[in-house]
Amino acid sequence: MYAVIFRAEVAQLDEEYSQMATRMRELALQEYGCLEFTAVTEGANEIAISYWDSLEQIRAWKQNAEHLTAQAKGRSHWYSAYRVQIVEVVREYSA
Repeated sequence: MYAVIFRAEVAQLDEEYSQMATRMRELALQEYGCLEFTAVTEGANEIAISYWDSLEQIRAWKQNAEHLTAQAKGRSHWYSAYRVQIVEVVREYSA
């Protein structure tokens, strides 16, 4: 399993952002095989973590036309900086 960790410094969030974020979550979960998608914004910091079975799913998601539009809008309007990490989950446990 893999996780995509998206961290951003928020420049400005608006109604269009809220609608886009909802659509991107739905698209990832329903059409690209995302297993779980969680996002939190606190002050000027946002973090989103999504879980995937394969790197191929992540690549396909990254190249989706709607997602490319959201990425461009994020760079130009919503975020002052961001970082994406793709990590492999090597162990998971819970109580």
